Amino acid sequence: MKVLSSLAITTCLCLTIIGCNDFVIGVVPDAESGRGASDESSEPEWISLFDGQTLDGWTQRGSAKWEVKDAVMIGTSSGGQGHIYASPELTDQEVKGIYRIVSMERGANSGVYFRANPPADNINGYPEGYEAQICHTQDAHTGWLWKPGTPTGKATALLTKDGEWFSMRQSVVGTEIKIWINDELVMTYEDDEFTKGFIAIQCHNEGMTIEAKELYYRDLSK
Repeated sequence: MKVLSSLAITTCLCLTIIGCNDFVIGVVPDAESGRGASDESSEPEWISLFDGQTLDGWTQRGSAKWEVKDAVMIGTSSGGQGHIYASPELTDQEVKGIYRIVSMERGANSGVYFRANPPADNINGYPEGYEAQICHTQDAHTGWLWKPGTPTGKATALLTKDGEWFSMRQSVVGTEIKIWINDELVMTYEDDEFTKGFIAIQCHNEGMTIEAKELYYRDLSK
């Protein structure tokens, strides 16, 4: 019988332990995210809503006029409100973009709708869905959640001003709705009234401009 030396035995044990450690390290969840590395690739991808050159994939409805200039979508109205709808019809979702509103003759008022459907009886009417409000002058200001014509979920702070670009992101999963302004969570609300629909941008009134760019969504239902 061949007897292994103590040095050989020690070397084998060390190699075995190192191999085990390598295996364990490969599956330890990321300390910050709480997820394994493989989970990163399974997250839904962000998909562009706006190509920066055309309004392809969007449908205009109502009195507002929409155009593209310098990679920015611009909405104006000479009288009456209007909306522009993106083509994806979604349930659970997350939407993000960069926005700016400018007042001219009166206070600027806009918003980004989700799970929204155009009203059948009024081309200028409010979409039937949820709205992340964009308005820097009234009590139910930017970051509030609105349902058709009604302030619903209160934003914790007003973080925006007329004429300044800001980021807004909103998510809805099941009944939980969240809105972020400049990456700060300002609104969380539970509601089950609207379950499926489109993304839309509002130009609420004459005497104002709404501008939007870098618009993306991801489907969280998959």
